[in-house]
Amino acid sequence: MLENHLIFLLGLFIIALIVRDDFIFTIVYLLAGVYIAGRLWSSRVLGGLKHERSFVGRAFCGEEVRVQLTVNNQGWLPLIWLRLNESLPVEVAPAIPLRQVLSLGPRGQVSYEYHLRARKRGYYKLGPLFASTGDLFGLVGEQRWESGSDPLIVYPRIVHLSSLQLPSFSPLGTLRHYQPIYEDPSRVTGKREYIAGDSLRRVDWKATANTGSLQMKKFDPSISLTTEILLDLNEVDYDPHGWVDATELAIIVAASVSEWVIRHKQSAGLNTNGLDPLNSQTEYTRVPPHKGQTQLVQILEVLARIRAGDGFPFAELIQREAHHLPWGTTLVLVSGMSDERLFTEIFRARQAGLNAILVLVGPVRELRAIKDRCAQFGIPIYHLRNEMDLDQWRL
Repeated sequence: MLENHLIFLLGLFIIALIVRDDFIFTIVYLLAGVYIAGRLWSSRVLGGLKHERSFVGRAFCGEEVRVQLTVNNQGWLPLIWLRLNESLPVEVAPAIPLRQVLSLGPRGQVSYEYHLRARKRGYYKLGPLFASTGDLFGLVGEQRWESGSDPLIVYPRIVHLSSLQLPSFSPLGTLRHYQPIYEDPSRVTGKREYIAGDSLRRVDWKATANTGSLQMKKFDPSISLTTEILLDLNEVDYDPHGWVDATELAIIVAASVSEWVIRHKQSAGLNTNGLDPLNSQTEYTRVPPHKGQTQLVQILEVLARIRAGDGFPFAELIQREAHHLPWGTTLVLVSGMSDERLFTEIFRARQAGLNAILVLVGPVRELRAIKDRCAQFGIPIYHLRNEMDLDQWRL
C-alpha cells in the first residue's frame, strides 16, 4: 500500500513537470504534505501510548479473576482511531475476547474490565496488548504497537484432609501420637495414682498434698513431623494412556498433603523433577522444609507452574534429597510406578533414619506385586486411581 501511494505521487509529479500546471503541482504538494504529516503523526502518538493491568495475580481453580485494563495517551496529539486486541491464554480467557476500536484525545484515558475464569492450574501470561492506528485519510499504512505481559498463577486444587497418618521418629512436637513412648512432658492431660516403678519426676506434689496419696502426672504423647514431598512428574513413569490425568492427580496429592502438614503447624517441603518455566537451569525444583502459610504459598506456586515431561530420574532425585534432610523426616513419595531402583532408594532412606510412604497414582502396572513387597518390608503404600480415592483422607 505504501509503494502504491509513492508511485501515485511520483507519477502525478512527473505529469505536473510535463504539462507545467500549477494546479497539479499544488495537488502533489498537498498530498505529499498530508502523507508525511500522517506518517509522523501515527508514529508519535503510539510513542505516548501506555497501558496498565490491575488484577490479583494469584487464584485457585474455579475462581474468577477481575482484570481492569487502562490505556493512556500521554502525548499531546490525539489518536484519531485506535484498535486494541488483548491476547489471553485459552485456559482462562473469557468467552468474548477484548477487542475495541476507539479514539483518544490528548492526555486521554480509557478503561475496560473483563473477567477470567481459572479453569486449570498453571502459570499464564496476560498479554501482550496489541494496538494499531493510522492517519485519518488512510494514506499511511497501520502503525502497530505491542505491550508487555503480566503473570497469572492458578494454584492446584486442594483436598482438605483429616485422617492422614504420617509416621515420625521425632518426639516432643505439637501433633498427638498413639505411641506412649513419645509422651511430651509439656502436655499434661490429667492425674493418676502412683504405680510401682514410676519415676519421681512425674509426681504432682500439689495434688499429692491435697489427696494424701502419691499422684502422678499423665502426659499426652506427641511428635514433631517434618515432611518432604517428592513428586515424580517424569512422563515415562506413568501409564502412557493416562499420564495427563495421573500427573495432575499427583500434583493435587502433593498440594493437599502440604496443606495438611502446614495446617497442623508442622514443617513441609517439596522436591520435584517437573519442568518449571521459571527454573529451567536446574534438573529439579526444591523448596526446603519450613512451617507457616508463606511456606505453603511457595509450595503451591511451584505446583502451579510445573508440568510433566522428560525429567530427572525419580530414584536419583530421592537419593540426592535424602542427604539434605534431618533424621526422622517423613518422605511422601508420589509417583506413577515403582521399580527395583525406587525400592533400593527407599531402603537407603530408611537406613538413614527417614520414614517413607509410597503414593501411586493412576493406572499402575504390577500393582499387586508392589503392594506385596511393601507389606513384606513394612512400607506404607496408597494407590489413588482418581480424586475420589482421596475420600479416605478427606474431611
